[in-house]
Amino acid sequence: MHQFMITFTVPENIRAFIRSHPRRCYSAMFAASSQTLQKLARDEKFIGADLAGFFGVLHTWGRTMPYHPHIHYIVPGGAFSRSDGCWHPLRKDFYLPVGVMSKIFKAKFLDEMKKSGLASSICPDVWKQPWVVNCQAVGTGAQSIKYLAPYVFKVALSNNRIVKIENRQVFFKYKKTGSNRWRTKAFEVMEFMRRFLQHVLPTGFMKVRYYGFMSPGSSISMEQVSACISRHAGTEATPAEITIPVHPSPVCSTCGGNLIYYASIIPIGVKSQESG
Repeated sequence: MHQFMITFTVPENIRAFIRSHPRRCYSAMFAASSQTLQKLARDEKFIGADLAGFFGVLHTWGRTMPYHPHIHYIVPGGAFSRSDGCWHPLRKDFYLPVGVMSKIFKAKFLDEMKKSGLASSICPDVWKQPWVVNCQAVGTGAQSIKYLAPYVFKVALSNNRIVKIENRQVFFKYKKTGSNRWRTKAFEVMEFMRRFLQHVLPTGFMKVRYYGFMSPGSSISMEQVSACISRHAGTEATPAEITIPVHPSPVCSTCGGNLIYYASIIPIGVKSQESG
């Protein structure tokens, strides 16, 4: 199944406001963008199916930790229709028109801000300028998922990218977009901390969300969707044979008996105390 990566971005002149109201604004970004995809998927001019399935990942940083909130979605090339029980496929090179998505996303985000009582605090110029949505065909989606994976489990900058701390300057390495060469950049300590901490999410906020038939609460299972896609493609979905490797149990070097795993002890750094 071919996939698309669709990215919803907010204009630069609203980012400071979002940073000041992260929980409500991030939730609004998810609501506005997911509703945009669902609305256009239902439209007969585009897909004409009422159950698109996709998942999104919130991403807030760039390579030198600027604040740039946006959401990446991985979306299959089609949608399921509950009315006819069929899979409605799309071309491999086109999902939905980005111009239409941009306008709907902006309008729905404004609606969310009105609901939360924040709309009047936002500069009116934000609503007069175009918003950007990008859509790319990404084949099977494997590379895109690999690209998004670090944003799910990692922070804005990991320890192994810090080169040194010297004269109240933090030096770290980074790569420019499209380049594989490491470069070094330095920020004053407080500026480094400010940049890093602006990417810490509100407590308990879910940065990965699933929608449509990918949602845990969907009335249609993934197995049903998979079978429907297979019928459309003229193939039958058959369970893959999985071979689970069997590894011998570790043995005790003293008595030769089998060792049984009980628990893992996570190493904790302990600062040495100066004597005297």
